Amino acid sequence: MRMPTILKILLGNRKAACGLAIVVAFVLMAIFAPILASNEPTKRVARPHQPPSAEFVMGSTRMGHDIWAQFTNGARISLLVGFSAGILVCTLAVAIGITAGYFGGMIDECLTFLMNVVLVIPNLPLLLVLASFIGEASPTVIAVIIGLTSWAYGARVIRAQTLALREKEFVIAAEVLGEPAWRIILVEILPNLISIIGVSFIGSIIYAIVTEATLEFLGLGDPTVVSWGIMLYNAQTSSAILIGAWWEILAPCFAIATLGAGLALLNFAIDEIANPQLRSHKGLNRWKKLATPVATPLSAAQEKTA
Repeated sequence: MRMPTILKILLGNRKAACGLAIVVAFVLMAIFAPILASNEPTKRVARPHQPPSAEFVMGSTRMGHDIWAQFTNGARISLLVGFSAGILVCTLAVAIGITAGYFGGMIDECLTFLMNVVLVIPNLPLLLVLASFIGEASPTVIAVIIGLTSWAYGARVIRAQTLALREKEFVIAAEVLGEPAWRIILVEILPNLISIIGVSFIGSIIYAIVTEATLEFLGLGDPTVVSWGIMLYNAQTSSAILIGAWWEILAPCFAIATLGAGLALLNFAIDEIANPQLRSHKGLNRWKKLATPVATPLSAAQEKTA
């Protein structure tokens, strides 16, 4: 399926269109952050705990930093961690899941055992231990830690789907014709897993952004880096809620919640498009119109003669 067709189907779904608009808005905000915010995010430009005003639309922090500048520049780090961890999670999940499901035997048993071990270990306590052992972890280190500890569930789902696809006629036919295993995996199996991989990728981004903010809120991130999690950490250490500086908490919480909602809408939309049982009748009719070829006079005449 071509990219314009995929984009057309996504825009034909209201959830996907809304979610895509939110995600694109945050990505553009991160790209053009220096233009949108004239002040440096770590430079003192206002009075401490200054409420929102015409000059500082989101107010200022205890150190007199412009919250709007931190809000826009913080999107860069949070999106970088989210997408980096999502790519790492999907790469590991696809590689391990397909390998276990297709080859089977001892390879499947060993990889399945590894998946079960990773799934049994609670993620957040493990992340806390690793991050505290490292110290003030940089965003790159946090993304790698999240990626290395969060791939097992996606790999398990992909393995199950690969086991089902391995018994399909087109895969068996390719094996009978003597096609190499790598070609069968890349050409016959992988294209049929695109929707599952997409859902896993988006879910991993949401999880990574929230987890990064959690670790930084608990003081395990690098305080010299501006991100939404560090904004929450600074607001907590300055007792922003106790002194009534609600705007210091509102900005990062709004960013994380809104971006998470946009990604979740995209996730739900991909599920609806890929799974016919989840589509509403109205959405199904729109999807059918996009998927059904336009009838021509010649085809109509052929149908009448038939």
